[in-house]
Amino acid sequence: MARMISQSTIILLGLLLLSGCRSLTPETKPPPPVIPEGITIGKRALDFKLQTLAGENVSLSDFRGKPVLLNFWATWCGPCKFEMPFLQAINDSYSDKGLVVLVVDYGEKPAVIEKFMTDLNLSMTVPMDSDGKVTKAFGIGALPTTFLIDKEGIIRQKVIGAFASKEAIENELKKIMP
Repeated sequence: MARMISQSTIILLGLLLLSGCRSLTPETKPPPPVIPEGITIGKRALDFKLQTLAGENVSLSDFRGKPVLLNFWATWCGPCKFEMPFLQAINDSYSDKGLVVLVVDYGEKPAVIEKFMTDLNLSMTVPMDSDGKVTKAFGIGALPTTFLIDKEGIIRQKVIGAFASKEAIENELKKIMP
């Protein structure tokens, strides 16, 4: 014999189901997914704090909300020296568009870096990784290595080796620039 469900039971079940199906307001939306930190494409770039050649302390997280070109280099590195004028040109052309260019020197003394920057007429921000801990944390095995990081702090590209031209850098910037 088939059981009959009363109309009031159906209404009650309907109300219970509907009470859990309200639209999400900004206050009740679930939080965005947490993106793990790392050194690979798609991960939030590891944060660091270093002193710049100008004597200021900078953290990568200071620039959240802006795209960042993060380059690891050294004055003794021939390919690094080759690409520096291209990085400077990008810095000059894109800083007013919100791009932050950080060129992290690996393990050298400020006087050596200062002479290099002066000799090549470079004015980019140079965080100094004097003890090499940040370079090691980013898994740098060859210089130069560049990370392109979007405004949310997510690594969108990693380039090992020197850029051949300003245009080559601009082609990669499309991945992080609005």
